[in-house]
Amino acid sequence: MTDAQPGRPTENAMRRALKRARDGVALDTAEAAVLLQARGEQLRDLSASAARVRDAGLEAAGRPGVITYSKKVFIPLTRLCRDRCHYCTFVTVPGKLRREGHGMYLSPDEVVEVARQGAALGCKEALFTLGDRPEDRWPEAREWLDAHGYDDTLAYVRAMAIRVLEETGLLPHLNPGVMSWTDLQRLKPVAPSLGMMLETTATRLWSEPGGPHHGSPDKEPAVRLRVLEDAGRSNVPFTTGVLIGIGESYEERADALFQLRRIQRQYQSIQEVIVQNFRAKPDTAMRAMPDAELEELAACIAVARHILGPAARIQAPPNLVDSEYALIVGAGIDDWGGVSPLTPDHVNPERPWPHIDQLAERTRESGFELRERLTVYPEFIARGEPWLDPRLLPHVRALADPATGLAREDALPKGLPWQEPDEGFTASGRTDLHRTIDTEGRTGDRRADFDAVYGDWEALREQAAPGMVPQRIDSDVREALAQAADDPTRLSDDQALALLHADGPALDALCSLADDLRRATVGDEVTYIVTRNINFTNVCYTGCRFCAFAQRRTDADAYTLSLDQVADRAAQAWEVGATEVCMQGGIHPDLPGTAYFDIARAVKERVPGMHVHAFSPMEVVNGASRTGLSIRDWLTAAKEAGLDSIPGTAAEILDDEVRWVLTKGKLPAADWIEVVKTAHELGLRSSSTMMYGHVDQPRHWLGHFRTLAAIQRETGGFTEFVTLPFIHTNAPVYLAGIARPGPTTRDNRAVTAMARVLLHPHITNIQTSWVKLGAEGAAEMLRSGANDLGGTLMEETISRMAGSRYGSYRSIEDLRAIATLAGRPAKPRTTLYGEVPAERIAAAEASDGHLPELLPLAD
Repeated sequence: MTDAQPGRPTENAMRRALKRARDGVALDTAEAAVLLQARGEQLRDLSASAARVRDAGLEAAGRPGVITYSKKVFIPLTRLCRDRCHYCTFVTVPGKLRREGHGMYLSPDEVVEVARQGAALGCKEALFTLGDRPEDRWPEAREWLDAHGYDDTLAYVRAMAIRVLEETGLLPHLNPGVMSWTDLQRLKPVAPSLGMMLETTATRLWSEPGGPHHGSPDKEPAVRLRVLEDAGRSNVPFTTGVLIGIGESYEERADALFQLRRIQRQYQSIQEVIVQNFRAKPDTAMRAMPDAELEELAACIAVARHILGPAARIQAPPNLVDSEYALIVGAGIDDWGGVSPLTPDHVNPERPWPHIDQLAERTRESGFELRERLTVYPEFIARGEPWLDPRLLPHVRALADPATGLAREDALPKGLPWQEPDEGFTASGRTDLHRTIDTEGRTGDRRADFDAVYGDWEALREQAAPGMVPQRIDSDVREALAQAADDPTRLSDDQALALLHADGPALDALCSLADDLRRATVGDEVTYIVTRNINFTNVCYTGCRFCAFAQRRTDADAYTLSLDQVADRAAQAWEVGATEVCMQGGIHPDLPGTAYFDIARAVKERVPGMHVHAFSPMEVVNGASRTGLSIRDWLTAAKEAGLDSIPGTAAEILDDEVRWVLTKGKLPAADWIEVVKTAHELGLRSSSTMMYGHVDQPRHWLGHFRTLAAIQRETGGFTEFVTLPFIHTNAPVYLAGIARPGPTTRDNRAVTAMARVLLHPHITNIQTSWVKLGAEGAAEMLRSGANDLGGTLMEETISRMAGSRYGSYRSIEDLRAIATLAGRPAKPRTTLYGEVPAERIAAAEASDGHLPELLPLAD
């Protein structure tokens, strides 16, 4: 569209930009905007350099001279949508569907029939396309879902993807629009790839009346960029792209491409970028808009190739290029996208697909061979875990050429069960790590895929830098101390920040104040619990950059316990006086979502009286997404299986600015909050935690404290707050030179004291960690507002793998000695801070000091 465009660039500007492109120099946004306007001979120059970049990428990928496509069927699951895009003819309204004799959604039988017909023709992809969350706008959609037993449209998408896998063998590619992080966890197990077009980053096209996306909540660019980032964090092979000619300027068009480059650089999750040209449709608000010209499309493809680089897979839909195949191939594409021998392009119904033989011939005329691929690209098949869910591997392997990762063109899909891997709970690996971590240590200081699993370290360093800048504090510390002493609940944010930065005599005064508040609130007794940690697996691909515990299944330090081993350790703990087992593990791709129920049930069957404190919010979300249950339903089932409370770990810092530096794939702060609030509503109490001293600042601690206090005011479900100082030694984010080497003693004292002050009177128990701080450090925290020492642990692997030097077990005598260092008496407690039965106290006292002899287990 020309209305939003300034005048043509000068000859000098174009000449300079073309030379930089020819020389392979990185372009900036202004230069890209100039090149987007190349036409005629300038476009031929630009395309030639882009084609060289593309050819180098194909050579590196092992398929020189190959352009790919996917043989697919198009499944328009529903044409209802809550958005109002002004150029769309795919979307309709309930009344029109009824008049045409259609339902609000395709029925399950209709979905499977289309897929069956496609499979018979050799198609291997089932492209699910649908409107965004139609039930939010149309009562008829909500009624249809309710009548058929689905909570929402995405639940129906998931169910139909499973049916297609099981009954036809086609591989689903899901395009359900905007998805939350949790939605991506729900859908990843049922589809090898997902997608959503970015379209544009021009916010004005969404925000201003008359814009093509005005009135469409799902078309806000920031929302769509968040989806792309969440897909990267979730290790989802993702398709996206730009739609050109809808009113964006050349600068805005360039910005969209640079945003895609930023996300790809950080997560390596974008499997293809579609460059699609706007085509005006009759009966739409934009019917009078001119189509994007094909030279404009070619220029955008060439610029995309230069910006995204040789490894990018760039696609143009062949039914939208008229007969200009050579122009588009020459501009730098390496893929034609999905082509169907059966179903029309429901988004562009006036544009029929070319016959595959015709497409192959036209591709050959441009000097390339046309080869069929699957919906998931070969690079992601080669990467394996964590990009493909184990339940999908049989379906993908049945259709993929093992040598190239492309499609086996002679393969006819057939239905295969979609089920959990057969391995289940089988003991494997270094199952004695809980013991030998203290004697033999870890095999190496990092896992073997260090340079790949966490994302691009340089991009992460740039992302982390703004959040690590210290904040200037102007508030008076003396005034803040006076307010804290008078009424800590009325501290302003500025005053709280001043205290979080306190040092020297001011810090001493703060710690003394916090200690007085502790004494007035919970008394002088230092509490502890006789407990055993059981980390049932350390196999994990989430990509938490602070975690040295997680291993690949093939790493030397990887292990998984059997259910019998978990139950044996719980029984052993009971024999020596424990009242609780605390159980957490990595997000192992082979463990089904019901595995957590099996773990809780195994412990309760072996030791009915044991309190099962287990499964972080991340594990809860993993279990829910893998089973297809809601968070509430999954927690309810876990409680029925024996779960008594949950640890409030996986919180780290409840600020996504920090969170997305610390972790690649862990749940967002909002989802952590949802899990703990839901648990509390169901009667499952939880602890609360904060890990600090890495890429954070005191302003992030303050926000975290405020969030926890607000939750506690609402639910009353937190039993305690646990300070977790960052252990840096083997943490990937430290080894990469990004995080600082853990908190200082000043930080530890300030955090402990301010936890007491800022969480008062809502969370009354403040726990310090002897594992991370040692005896002297823990005693100092007991003098700074803490009242609890946590547990005996009996085994502790997570902090020890990270480099903690303080062992994995403390006897009751040891914990009492720490309390004595602080000048206080000690007292045992239960998980919920109740009185410990006399029988349990006697058992613990009788075994105290002899426990290490009982720890080794015969595997």
